[in-house]
Amino acid sequence: MTDDLEEIKRKRLAQLQQQQQASQQQQMGGADMQAAMQQEQMQAEMEAKKQALMRQILTPEARERLTNLRMSRKELVEQLESQLIMLAQSGRLQTKIDDEKLKQLLVQMQPKKRETTIKRM
Repeated sequence: MTDDLEEIKRKRLAQLQQQQQASQQQQMGGADMQAAMQQEQMQAEMEAKKQALMRQILTPEARERLTNLRMSRKELVEQLESQLIMLAQSGRLQTKIDDEKLKQLLVQMQPKKRETTIKRM
C-alpha cells in the first residue's frame, strides 16, 4: 500500500514538473513570438515604404515588368530596386523611369556572357 502511494506521489510530482516546464517554455515562446511579430511588422512597414517610393519612381508598365521579373530573378530585382531608391533619394532621378529605360537598366545589370565556340579539327 505504501509502495503504491509512493508511486502515485512520484508520478504526480513528475507530472507537475512537466507542467511547470511547459508553462515556462510557453512564456519564453510568447516573448519570442512577440519579438518575431514586431520584426515582421517592421519588415512589412519597410516593404510598404519601398513600394510607395517605387510607385513614385516607376511608371505602371515598369512596375509590372519588375513584378513579373521578381518571380524568376528575385535577387536581380532587389538589387535594381535598391539602386533606384538610392538614386531617387540622392536626387539623381528627375523623371519617372518608363519601361524602355528599365529594360536598358536590366541589360546593363546582367553579367556579360562569354561566347564559346567549338572548333573541329
